Amino acid sequence: MADTRQLIIVGSGAAGLTAAIYAARANLAPLLFEGHQPGGQLTITTEVENYPGFAEAIMGPDLMARMRAQAARFGTEIVTAEVESVNFKVHPFEVCAEGKRYVAETVIVATGAKAKLLGLKSEGRLMGHGVSACATCDGYFFRNQRVAVVGGGDTAMEEATFLTKFASHVQVLHRRDELRASKIMQERARANPKISFQWNVEVEEVLGSEEGKVTGVKLLDVKSGKSSTLDVDGLFIGIGHQPNTKVFEGQLELTPNGYIRTYTGTRTSIPGVFAAGDVQDSVYRQAVTAAGSGCMAALDAERYLEELKHPSHTLPPAEGARAR
Repeated sequence: MADTRQLIIVGSGAAGLTAAIYAARANLAPLLFEGHQPGGQLTITTEVENYPGFAEAIMGPDLMARMRAQAARFGTEIVTAEVESVNFKVHPFEVCAEGKRYVAETVIVATGAKAKLLGLKSEGRLMGHGVSACATCDGYFFRNQRVAVVGGGDTAMEEATFLTKFASHVQVLHRRDELRASKIMQERARANPKISFQWNVEVEEVLGSEEGKVTGVKLLDVKSGKSSTLDVDGLFIGIGHQPNTKVFEGQLELTPNGYIRTYTGTRTSIPGVFAAGDVQDSVYRQAVTAAGSGCMAALDAERYLEELKHPSHTLPPAEGARAR
């Protein structure tokens, strides 16, 4: 039989590592699984200017390395492995990684969400060097520059509208001849004089300079089959996000768009299992909000463990509580 841990954390982004820091300092001796992308989405970003505490920008990988070192300093056991399956229908809970079974009294899920991308080699090469999937994170770097946004849904309209605060012009690129966004989001974008639309086009290639900066995009007209080039300084991908919840399907209640549903804080549909960060947040998706919810999850897990020691105390049910 595997030793029963007090807490297992799945995920090593800002939420998971913050949860580990708080849990380790509370003597919960957390075990953290880093997953296939240690450090999460911030490891593929460049300069981070909006995380509190850094007067000068810090590189995303450096920020996550500092968080990891801080978690390890307080005693977090970190395993570089991806969780393959879980069983939350038994208690203690079971977590399997690389064929090995682990059990714990509580689990924090912090597996994050990834931006849906176009899948182009040039997109990957220039990610963080003019290509971005987060206007809130990177819009500030494109002051008085021309940028393009790919997509036709609410995400794209929100990104385009936000970017007009900085960019001189925003060109929305959509592969259809009408938007999928909600009416109110469409109206806001259409009414903005700094936004224009190019219909029935797909991005074939992101063009870059020898210095590794975006200079434009090569477009394909899906109706005529003709190619053209659009000069822009930045390209934002606004086609949505995919939460990393596949392994939790059938184990936790999910929202219609695949995020873990949380109640009264970070509690999930299973008492003793908590969720933090972008895996349960389809709205804010920021490093600082992820870190904040990681703190909340650790405190919720600590309180849950204390409640287990007092059987007469009734645990607050997740079902029926107000969803966040």
